[in-house]
Amino acid sequence: MPAALAVPVPEGMGLSVAAAVMLQGMTAHYLCHTTYPVVPGDPVVVHAAAGGVGLLLTQMIAMRGGVSIATTSTPAKAVLAEQAGADYVTDYDDFAGVARRVTGGAGVAAVYDGVGQATFEASLSALRVRGYLVLYGAASGPVPPFDLQRLNPAGSLFVTRPTLGHYLASREELLWRAGEVFRWITEGRLSVRVGGRYPLEQAAQAQADLASRGTTGKLLLLPGEAAA
Repeated sequence: MPAALAVPVPEGMGLSVAAAVMLQGMTAHYLCHTTYPVVPGDPVVVHAAAGGVGLLLTQMIAMRGGVSIATTSTPAKAVLAEQAGADYVTDYDDFAGVARRVTGGAGVAAVYDGVGQATFEASLSALRVRGYLVLYGAASGPVPPFDLQRLNPAGSLFVTRPTLGHYLASREELLWRAGEVFRWITEGRLSVRVGGRYPLEQAAQAQADLASRGTTGKLLLLPGEAAA
């Protein structure tokens, strides 16, 4: 690979941990540090909070002093979200109502939404005036086209569809994001959950498990001898 795309792994950090956190850790980093930078006291919604990005994002929001409302699909996943520092945990059916109740009716500053179609409408309704809907994924399918004029009466809302590559615009930005994520792990401030390890020949099973929504954290594919 080009040297400009490689980052140094800190002394004492296992390569499996580094591999597990690179993509999702830097995604969580740009979401809450740059796309919508959380400030102390900010109420925000984190969808799929027990997933790989969700667990890291919830921890980072807590580090920045935000108040997170986490959505999960099972009681076991709710426990993981709470352990990651979520202030409130709810299911997908009532998260907009919870967001309104928690904020005294005002709505949240941002919704970090990697689910997409299934949550988009309720995510919009959970936002405060000038709130941000950060749509960084579409696990449930793409969001259908909609009239931008709807954002006006809803509170002059913002909707953005970011992707990691645009937040690694330079070598310096790559080293900053990866370096902070790695440093927080080595300092014990950020925990990485590896939900499963699969030899490369079981890649299809890993994909099936991921699609079943029964996994948590990061899944690793281990080529060659590393799978043993």
